[in-house]
Amino acid sequence: MATKGNTNRNTANSAPASWREVQPAPVVLLIGPEDYLAAKASESIRHQVRRAQPSAELVTLDAATYEPGSLTIHASPSLFGDWKVIEAGGLAQMNDSFLEDALAYLRDPAPDVVLVLRHSGGNRGKKLLDALRAGGVVQVDCQPLKKDSEKVDFVTAEFRLAHRRIDGDAVRALVAAVGTHLAELAAACQQLISDSVGDVSAVTVEKYHGGRVEATGFKVADAALAGRTAQALSMLRHALATGADPVPLVAALAMKVRAVARVHGARGSSAQLARDLGMAPWQVDQARREAQRFSSSSLARCIQVLAEADAQVKGGSRDPVYAVERAVTVIAVGEG
Repeated sequence: MATKGNTNRNTANSAPASWREVQPAPVVLLIGPEDYLAAKASESIRHQVRRAQPSAELVTLDAATYEPGSLTIHASPSLFGDWKVIEAGGLAQMNDSFLEDALAYLRDPAPDVVLVLRHSGGNRGKKLLDALRAGGVVQVDCQPLKKDSEKVDFVTAEFRLAHRRIDGDAVRALVAAVGTHLAELAAACQQLISDSVGDVSAVTVEKYHGGRVEATGFKVADAALAGRTAQALSMLRHALATGADPVPLVAALAMKVRAVARVHGARGSSAQLARDLGMAPWQVDQARREAQRFSSSSLARCIQVLAEADAQVKGGSRDPVYAVERAVTVIAVGEG
């Protein structure tokens, strides 16, 4: 059956597609545990089909509670010849009926149908996953963004797509403040894009997210690594006095010190090191500036005291506050 209009259906191939750039295809597999990326990819496919075919029908199926024959029924041509988008979720808990029907469907996909399959990971349905991959269907990796560099790239892309500019310090502050969950980070980006005017700076991020504990931890870390001992201890004590948890404070210190350790003594341009280390160029530049205060031995000492502080704030000491203050002091003193 000839397609109506331009739906931009891809010829199936085995190369992974970006969740931002995936296009409609006869079958699309969204695989991985990050629900936000899967939801955005599904939304994009749905909107692309409906831009070309406004009357396209949306059908949702749950592979865990699937009734035999449902896929075949819904994929059958309608009386009016309209396109359909069938979204099947829960493949990680699929029942045997879904497995059987999906395998049969792959042998003869229906025309004018875009089938989007969502598998969050695991071994359930391995036979189907193998068949999908062997058939070269479009795949979208929906893996969590674990590295700070990945989150930095995510934030930068969100602002670029909105034709807005956010400076490097603001990106880092935003990731530090709300970077634990991708959906929260995306929502924070959209809030700043919609509620602010002009370039987004660290001051803007502070206005909206300065109360987050993670951001406070990075302020303490910045002061400590710059050698501003009194300021770092003052901010630390204020944070603790207002109820901040010592655990994320130590985590912020450790993240900053690890970045310094990674570039300490490293040769090459910022762009080259950024590629090699999985960091943004501005992160490399900042870490290099901070690394100038440390020798290899003093940096090793900072790492050691942070490891001790981490153990102590997680239950290994009756006085976790002292453990954090000691770590901040050692880092701030540096060579001294």
